Amino acid sequence: MSANPFDQPLNDETADQERELLDATAKILSIPTSSLEYCTLSVDETLRKLETNGTTGLPTVAEASRRKLTYGPNEIEIEEDESLWKKFLSSFVEDRLILLLIGSAVVSFFMGNIDDAISITLAIFIVVSVGFIQEYRSEKSLEALNKLVPAECHLIRCGQESHVLASNLVPGDLVHFRIGDRIPADLRIIEAVDLSIDESNLTGECEPVHKSSQAINKESFNDQPNSIIPISDRTSIAYMGTLVKEGHGKGIVVGTGKNTSFGAVFDMMSNIEKPKTPLQLSMDKLGKDLSLFSFGVIGLICFVGILQGRSWLEMFQISVSLAVAAIPEGLPIIVTVTLALGVLRMAKRKAIVRRLPSVETLGSVNVICSDKTGTLTSNHMTASKIWCLGSMDNKSNVLSLDKGKNSNLKNYLTDDVRETLIIGNMCNNASFSAEHGNYLGNPTDIALLEQLPKFNMKDIRHTVKKVQEIPFNSKRKFMATKVVNPDGVYTLYVKGAFEKMLGHCSHYLNEKGKNEKLTATQRETIIEAANALASEGLRTLAFAKQLLPDSPTLLTEDSIDDLIFTGLIGMNDPPRTTVKPAIEQLLQGGVHVIMITGDSENTAVNIARQIGIPVIDPKLSVLSGDRLNEMTEDQLANVIDHVNIFARATPEHKLNIVKALRKRGDVVAMTGDGVNDAPALKLADIGVSMGRMGTDVAKEASDMVLTDDDFSTILTAIEEGKGIFNNIQNFLTFQLSTSIAALSLIALSTAFKLPNPLNAMQILWINILMDGPPAQSLGVEPVDHEVMKRPPRKRSDKILTSSVLKRLVGTATCIILGTVYIFVKEMAEDGVVTARDTTMTFTCFVFFDMFNALACRHNTKSIFEVGFFVNKMFNLAVGLSLLGQMCAIYIPFFQSVFKTESLSLGDLLFLLLISSSVFIFDEIRKYWIRRNDTDDALYYSIV
Repeated sequence: MSANPFDQPLNDETADQERELLDATAKILSIPTSSLEYCTLSVDETLRKLETNGTTGLPTVAEASRRKLTYGPNEIEIEEDESLWKKFLSSFVEDRLILLLIGSAVVSFFMGNIDDAISITLAIFIVVSVGFIQEYRSEKSLEALNKLVPAECHLIRCGQESHVLASNLVPGDLVHFRIGDRIPADLRIIEAVDLSIDESNLTGECEPVHKSSQAINKESFNDQPNSIIPISDRTSIAYMGTLVKEGHGKGIVVGTGKNTSFGAVFDMMSNIEKPKTPLQLSMDKLGKDLSLFSFGVIGLICFVGILQGRSWLEMFQISVSLAVAAIPEGLPIIVTVTLALGVLRMAKRKAIVRRLPSVETLGSVNVICSDKTGTLTSNHMTASKIWCLGSMDNKSNVLSLDKGKNSNLKNYLTDDVRETLIIGNMCNNASFSAEHGNYLGNPTDIALLEQLPKFNMKDIRHTVKKVQEIPFNSKRKFMATKVVNPDGVYTLYVKGAFEKMLGHCSHYLNEKGKNEKLTATQRETIIEAANALASEGLRTLAFAKQLLPDSPTLLTEDSIDDLIFTGLIGMNDPPRTTVKPAIEQLLQGGVHVIMITGDSENTAVNIARQIGIPVIDPKLSVLSGDRLNEMTEDQLANVIDHVNIFARATPEHKLNIVKALRKRGDVVAMTGDGVNDAPALKLADIGVSMGRMGTDVAKEASDMVLTDDDFSTILTAIEEGKGIFNNIQNFLTFQLSTSIAALSLIALSTAFKLPNPLNAMQILWINILMDGPPAQSLGVEPVDHEVMKRPPRKRSDKILTSSVLKRLVGTATCIILGTVYIFVKEMAEDGVVTARDTTMTFTCFVFFDMFNALACRHNTKSIFEVGFFVNKMFNLAVGLSLLGQMCAIYIPFFQSVFKTESLSLGDLLFLLLISSSVFIFDEIRKYWIRRNDTDDALYYSIV
C-alpha cells in the first residue's frame, strides 16, 4: 500500500499547509462514495448486493481474482514524477553557481577562447552529472524506505482466515479487525463489539467514533445539502486509514483504492512538497554561512587580481571556479544519501527507521523506556502455574503446568480448576488458523487455550452464544464476557488483574464446585498466593464468574459485582536471551534503561534482575502507578534519575514519564506495541514500535520499527546512529579542509602577485573529487563499536565542534604549505609558470586530497588500526579518482582540457612523498590525543 501522507514530519513551513488541508478536507466530507450507498443498507442487503457471505467471505479465489481485475489493486497510486531527462535539464538552471559557469563559458566563446568555452562546458556537465546522480540515489533510497513496512490485514476468504497485504482486497471481501489495527479499505461493518474508531486523520475530530452494524436512516439527513449523509455520521462504515481504538469487529469491503473517502484526502496530501529534515536544514544553514564567507574571500581575490593588472576574464573564470570549489553545494545531498544508506543498513539489522532525522537523533538517546512484554521478553506467553483457593488452601500449594504440550493433567482436574480453565476459555478472542496450524490472537489468550488439551478439555466457545463483551483495557484491567447456553442460562465470565478482581468477589468456588462465602482471612490467602506467583516473575491473572438472571440486561462495568472467585493462573513470558548483554552495553555507555510494565512490583523486579536492570533498593528503584498518581511532574523529574522500574503503569503514566524526562533535558526513546502506547511513542524523541506484534497505530506514531520485536536491536540502531553522525563529521572535515586549502592557495598567490597555481578546469576537477566519490565513501565508513562505550552526544552539541575546526584548519595548513612549496620550487627553476609547473601543483593538490580523505576515515584511530580494506567503497572511490588524475596528465585530449603535460615516475613518487605529509601529520595528532587522554580521544570521535 502507498505510504501514508500523515506519517510525514511537519516543520513550521508546512504547519500552515496542514491546517489548510484540514480545512479543505471538510469540503470532501459529503462527497458521495461507495460508503454513502452502503451505510443506509442493512447487513443482509449489503451481503446480497455484493454477493458475499458474512461468515466465510467471498466464495472462491477465482471470484476474488475477477473482482481484482475489475476494480484494480487496493492501492492509492501516486502520479508519475517528471522524467529523468527533465530533472537533469532542470539541474542546470536551479543552481546559481552553475549559471555563473554557463555565463563564463558564453563569455569565453564570444571572446574567441573556444578551448576554454568547451572545457568549462565539459566541466559544467561533469559537476551537474555528479550532483544529479547523488540526488537520484538519495530519492531511490527514500523510495525504498516507503516499501519496508507493508500494510497487512486479517482477511476471511473461502472460510479461511489469513494475513494478507491490504492491496489484495476487493469489494465483497470479509475483514476482521481488532483494537490497534488500521482499517485497510472502506468497510460496511457487519459485526461490532464495543467498537470505537479514530477518524481524526480523515475528519479532524479528535474523539473516537462509536461504530455499530445498524444501518443509517437516510431520512434523518434531509436537511443536509443534497440530503447527503456526512462522512462523520456514517457510523456503520469503517474508513480506510482510520484506527481501531476500542473493541473489535468484522466488515465487508465496499470501497478500495481511490474509491474510498481516504483516497480523496490522499490525493490532496500528495500535492504537498515533502519538507526537508531538521538535519538537512541545519546543514543548509552551514552551507549558507560558508558561502557568505567564501564569497567575501573570492570577491577580494578577484578585486586584488584586477588591480594587479590581470585579465578580468581570467579572474572572472578563476573566481567562479573557486566559488564552485569552495562552497560545498553537494553537502545536503551527501548528508541525505548517507542517512538513507544508513537507514537501509539498519533495515538489514531488523530496524526500520521511518523518518530520516531519527537516524541522527539515535546517537543522542540517553534514556530508553522499554515496555516489558514482547520487547524485553520473548512475547510467547505460557500458563506456568495454577492456584485455586478451594483445592489448594495455602500459597505454596500450586499446580505446575510446565510439563510440555502432551502432558496429561486430568487427575488434577478438580471442579475449581476446571471452572478456572473454562473462564479462561470463554474470556478469549484467540482463534485457530488452519493456514498457520496454530492460534492467532493475544498471547495471553493463546496461552490459556494451549492448556486445555493437558486436562483433556476442548474449546467450547462454539457451544454457547456470546451476548456481550467488555474488552480488557489498561484502566479497567479486566475482561468480561456474557454468554447464553442452549438451555437459555446466562453466565458472566471475568478475568483480570487479581487486585482489581478481588474487590468484586464475594464468594469462591470450592474443589467440589460449591459456592462458599469469601472471608477476610481467605482474601489474605489469595493475596499471598498472588504475590508468591508474582515474586517468581509470573504475570498473575484472577478468574471469576457469576450466574445472571434470565433477562438479557445490558452489562456495564459498574454492574459487575458479587462474583465467584475460582482461581489464579501465573503466566510466564521469559526474557529474550539477547536482552541482558544489550542492557549491559547500554549501561556501560551511560544510557539509563527504564522498564515500564503493567505487572505488579514483585513480577517487575524479578524480570528486571534477570535481564540486568539494577534494582539495589526496590524502594528507590521501583515506582508504582499508585505512587506516580500522587506526584507532580516536577517531583517525578527530581526522582526519576534513580528509578529503573515503573510497575502497574497506565498509558497516562507513560506520557508523564516521557514529559518528566524531557523536562530534565534527556533525549528519550520509548518502546511500545499497543494502541495505549501511541501517545508516549509520539511524544518521545524516538518512538520505537514492534514490527511483529505491534499494532498499526503504534507503528504510525513511532519513528522506528523493530521487525524482530527484539530490544537488543535498539542497541545496534543507536550504534548505527552514532556511527552515521561520526561519518558526517568525517566528510565535513575532508570537504571543508579542501575548500579552505583551495581558497587560501589562490588568495596567497594573488596577494604575493604570483601566477595562479591552478587554472579554472583544475579547480573544478578538485571540486568533483571533494563533493564526489571520495567524500561519499566517507559517509559509509563502518561503525566503530567503541562509540557505545561513551555517553550519548548532547542535544545541544554542534556538528562543527572546536576540535573538528582545529583539525580541519591544521589539515588545510598542511595542504597549503606542501602545494605552495611544489609550486614555488617548480616555478623557481625557470622563473616562469609552465604547463609542467601547474601539472605538478595540480597533481600534488589531488594527492594531498586523497591522503586527506584517508586520514579522515576516523577522528582518533590510526588507519593501521581501522584497516585499509574495511571500507571497500572508499578504496574504489580513491582508485577511480587517481585513475582520473592519471588520465588528466597523460591522455592528450585531457591534457588540452586541463592544460597539463606528462610527468615522470620520479615526479609522481616525489609528489606522493610530499603529499603524504598531511596523512603523517594527522597520524601524529591521533597518537598524541590517544596517548595524553584516551577518554577525550573517544569523546572527540563522538562529538
